[in-house]
Amino acid sequence: MTAQYINSSPWYTTPIRGTYLDLLNIRAVSADTDDYLYTIEAQYAYRPDLLANDLYGDPRLWWVFTQRNLDILQDPVLDFVPGTQIYLCKLSSLKVALGL
Repeated sequence: MTAQYINSSPWYTTPIRGTYLDLLNIRAVSADTDDYLYTIEAQYAYRPDLLANDLYGDPRLWWVFTQRNLDILQDPVLDFVPGTQIYLCKLSSLKVALGL
């Protein structure tokens, strides 16, 4: 039996070889003209899942912040510190990009 990943998963487009997940096929989250600059608040320190839940209604979309801000967030958790400015995608744009 092979694993199936939902389309909100960072592994959704990564091939499965037998019973093993292949090398990660990174899902790009492109810059869009309606993205907005956001300063990470203390309540979200080291918790991108909480911000994803509050913004998108799904904590599993935590990885989107790193993919959209690769030059700022090399570590998706440890770099998620208060005062850091990142770009956020609007939910409508994210749904289109990920096929949600």
